[in-house]
Amino acid sequence: MGVPPSTATPDGAGSVDDRVRALLDEGLRSGRLSAGAKLPTERALAERLDVPRTAIRAALGALEREGRITRHVGRGTFVADTAGTATDDGLQTSPAEIMGTRLLVEPEIAALAARHATQADIDHIRHCLARGNAATTYEDFEAWDSAFHRAVAAAARNSLLLRLFDTMNAARDLPVWGSIKRRSASPERRRGYEASHAQVVEALVERDADAARDHMRAHLVDVRTNLLGHH
Repeated sequence: MGVPPSTATPDGAGSVDDRVRALLDEGLRSGRLSAGAKLPTERALAERLDVPRTAIRAALGALEREGRITRHVGRGTFVADTAGTATDDGLQTSPAEIMGTRLLVEPEIAALAARHATQADIDHIRHCLARGNAATTYEDFEAWDSAFHRAVAAAARNSLLLRLFDTMNAARDLPVWGSIKRRSASPERRRGYEASHAQVVEALVERDADAARDHMRAHLVDVRTNLLGHH
């Protein structure tokens, strides 16, 4: 999972989950990881992210509960068979369906986040925004873009909605999604995404649920237009 420590997310138990999840997601997207691949040891991950092994163990436990990895005593930790292929075999979805679902779900999630986010949630969302803005590669920006949207979803403080978001977000690992997203990428569009993210954060800080909903919807409409060429 070759992501350098410089792309790590903030310290703290919750953020370590996101850091390890981002490493897994990026490994799957890039092809460096696939179903059955063995992950680095807890010690190696702890050294790479400069966090305690206990935090890594907790993050891996969360991924195991989500069915994304499997752990075997004496053998190690492995990418679950479903982690990289569930969307292909189970969802049978398309970029158009993904964006349609995101437009239905994420604006309402943003509105809930404006109402229920804690200060720690806001700080984490801001950190994801800042790291995304500072990313120097397409891959790093994509990883932080995903982390930003998941941080907003977590801030809604609704475990069922978060599970739905994770299922929906996993579809972004489909090869066809990655191909379309990369082809559509440009510096101008990235700047637009960064500005849209900042508007969402401002609405969350102001506890303005209507603005958070509207800004998230406008952002996703732009993403859909850039990816699929229609409103």
